[in-house]
Amino acid sequence: MSLSIIDVGIAFGERTVLDRESLHVPTGSILAVVGASGSGKTTLLRIVAGLERPDHGRIEIDGDDVTKWPTHRRRVGLVFQDNQLFPHLDVADNVAFGLRTAGWTRPDVTKRVAELLDAVGLSDRRDQSIATLSGGEAKRVALARTLAPMPRIVLLDEPFAGLDDDRRLHLAEVVRHMLQGSGTTALLVSHDRSDVEAVADGIHRLGTHDAITVLSVPVETIRPLRREVLRAGMANQSVEFDGDDDLDTFHLAAFDTTGRVLATSTWLRRDLSSAPGRNAFQLRGMATATDHQSRGLGARLIDEGLTRLETRQVEVVWANARDAALDFYRRMNFQVHGDGFVESVTGLPHHVVMRSMSGRAGDISS
Repeated sequence: MSLSIIDVGIAFGERTVLDRESLHVPTGSILAVVGASGSGKTTLLRIVAGLERPDHGRIEIDGDDVTKWPTHRRRVGLVFQDNQLFPHLDVADNVAFGLRTAGWTRPDVTKRVAELLDAVGLSDRRDQSIATLSGGEAKRVALARTLAPMPRIVLLDEPFAGLDDDRRLHLAEVVRHMLQGSGTTALLVSHDRSDVEAVADGIHRLGTHDAITVLSVPVETIRPLRREVLRAGMANQSVEFDGDDDLDTFHLAAFDTTGRVLATSTWLRRDLSSAPGRNAFQLRGMATATDHQSRGLGARLIDEGLTRLETRQVEVVWANARDAALDFYRRMNFQVHGDGFVESVTGLPHHVVMRSMSGRAGDISS
């Protein structure tokens, strides 16, 4: 199920907490919401869950306007920062609670609880008291309880808070594996960059009034726009590029609040002959919808891609750039290298452009 937040705002008394926030999360994607303390991250989750009513704007789940729907109709699961487990119930009964409330049969409850406890690595703790669990184990129970009723959307509010680095990393891997395995759409609130990098497909910064969401997506999501923009009027309509499915390759897409893909790019590990021995990535497949060109979407995709490469110790990013786009690449701090050439598929003049990764840094809360 996709999630769209459109021009949502809310104030408590004289204090505006959220002001016209917009974002889109495609089905099965995980988006991190970041911002300074007090910027409204938890409030946004509560609005999506139906625990708060916005002063203006709307929430859509799979195209349905659910802004006025009660919480139980939305089928949204919320993992609280403090877990909020039931201390009088054991591990299995905590996970089963929502299933019994929803009227699941006993055999189905038993089966579902066993599946989830196995997924979070707590099958041997099913009969234990909540009070005997470590912090990481309690958070895994909270995650299993939230996923048990198969919610359409999962909201995670600082789910790794209070854990040491090793436990945070392990739980982050568990969370991403479970959400991806079930195809569940999710919003994650966190102030920790390592959490975001381990779990999320993209980042939305509160307070920027930016309605465009950039996410890592499957290659199938971006191929229609590739064909529309990069192969327009050409006999060769193939947009299945070499390296698309390589393990290190990632694809970025910029979405508007309707879920339309407005721009795409692909990033893959490829050596550059003029920079031998350096850890290099190639940028390719840059495409922007014709009605959204010259609106900064290409720059957004490059900034996002470069940010993702920081954790991979990449030294150089390069691209085979169309000559018509060389000014754009220069503005993005790429340098033109070598003689030009004519690309065999498009028949258009190109140059190699290259950018060093040295000196890049960032703070997700800013």
